[in-house]
Amino acid sequence: MTLQDLSPNAQDYLKVIWGFHEWGRTPVQPSDLANKAHVRPSTVSGAVARLVSGGYARHDPYGAIELTDTGERYALAMVRRHRLLETFLVSALHYSWDEVHAEADALEHAASDMMIDRIDDMLGHPATDPHGDPIPRADGSMPNVAETPLSEVEAGAVVTIERVSDEDPELLRYFDAQHITIGTTLRVENQDQTSGTMTLSQLHSPVSANSSESIDSGLNDQLSTAPIILQSSFADSIHVRVLNEETAAGTHQ
Repeated sequence: MTLQDLSPNAQDYLKVIWGFHEWGRTPVQPSDLANKAHVRPSTVSGAVARLVSGGYARHDPYGAIELTDTGERYALAMVRRHRLLETFLVSALHYSWDEVHAEADALEHAASDMMIDRIDDMLGHPATDPHGDPIPRADGSMPNVAETPLSEVEAGAVVTIERVSDEDPELLRYFDAQHITIGTTLRVENQDQTSGTMTLSQLHSPVSANSSESIDSGLNDQLSTAPIILQSSFADSIHVRVLNEETAAGTHQ
């Protein structure tokens, strides 16, 4: 059986299970899938049972769900489709990064392997999508990306935004409004446990979230003084690279 022989529903479940593992949200339970898909647990139980019987997943009663080698290979193929389509929509059709997730979800089931490979060629084999997510290569290997959640960074640290989850348009639109995109350098000023917020200051932004052109130095100076208030619940959906003092100082030059 090939990936195309699987139902769109099965393809989605494989991708979602893999996605939970990618973002460190393990172990994956059927209830996690039910909450994600907004369906009843009984619906998920049937879908997982079909994945298990097909050899794509392992699931002991009341245990976590794990993908088999075949299931992971198919999941990566779906992730590759999704992220290349998102990149195409932004690069060629000028979608904004908060608009592409649902579109790619719909298109990824209909696109052929040939189309996906042609898109990859046309885009120059990008390593990451517009959200900084690594794009699996045709052989299933993955580019390396930062894996430090913003939630684990202490106050005072300087970080560069490397990845932002594509699943929350509200967060992406807020970042757009603040001129924050992949590569933006921020300082974590404090984390307020009482209000459930983080305060950050912007030090440098290499490009506008809505433009391919660099932000000029004057705008960078202006942005660096504006505090950014972020809900702590978003912090697990943002992965960063923590900079040392020497590297951080270079962002002002």
